[in-house]
Amino acid sequence: MQVVIPVFNAFESLSDCVASLVKHSGEENVVFINDASTDARVLPFIESMCEYRQNWQFLNNSKNLGFVKTANRGLKLTSGHTVLLNSDTLVTTGWLAGLKYASENCEQLGTATPWSNNAEICSFPCTLQNNLLPKDIDEFTSRLQSIHQATYPEIPTAVGFCMLVTAQAKKAIGYFDETVFGHGYGEENDYSLRVKYAGLKNILCDNVYVAHIGNQSFKDLALKPSSETMNRLLAKHPEYAQLIAEFIEKDALASLRESIIDKIGRF
Repeated sequence: MQVVIPVFNAFESLSDCVASLVKHSGEENVVFINDASTDARVLPFIESMCEYRQNWQFLNNSKNLGFVKTANRGLKLTSGHTVLLNSDTLVTTGWLAGLKYASENCEQLGTATPWSNNAEICSFPCTLQNNLLPKDIDEFTSRLQSIHQATYPEIPTAVGFCMLVTAQAKKAIGYFDETVFGHGYGEENDYSLRVKYAGLKNILCDNVYVAHIGNQSFKDLALKPSSETMNRLLAKHPEYAQLIAEFIEKDALASLRESIIDKIGRF
């Protein structure tokens, strides 16, 4: 399994992300793809981090391609499983082992997304909110993995801050739609629906937690969700609005969140 991290500026967040990777994924296969960052600190920092870690490497886009094309470049590096990880995240204890286990034990898996403080429908403990982080993230995740048995519920869409894309998803439907979604936003929703229609599953990896600072990577391009973003998505998938609205109204993950809170407590 390969971890791919598209990078554009956001140096401070990148530094924190790398520190968490050193702590929890130092021996894993990690690829940074610098999308022609304008912050002069970024490329030397990535180079120095990769120099001393045998399984870390970096690629450098000669010109800015935007998130979607950069992510696709990473997805195409291997025919196997890939975890796309934003550079404004903090990985935690057992995060990649948990995703690996899901990839090996969930049949017909297309994508998997962990819990996070800030991940839309995968936010914890409150959905659709930017929650406070646990005081000790690693202690929380250790307890989550030791006390809670993962159930891997299906969700209508992956959330792109930390997204496992399986080998079979790549084989069945390919990669993100670069033509429609350009620099970003909406590409993971489109991809998830294509996964579903190919007979594969989008799941929540409910024993893994990755913190998401949010809207830091690629923020210098002034990218954000908008009505235009939604219109592009609905042009391809008119059913998406109703699908996600029904999921949110039902709050399908409510009982799961409460079960975890009962076992571990609030933070």
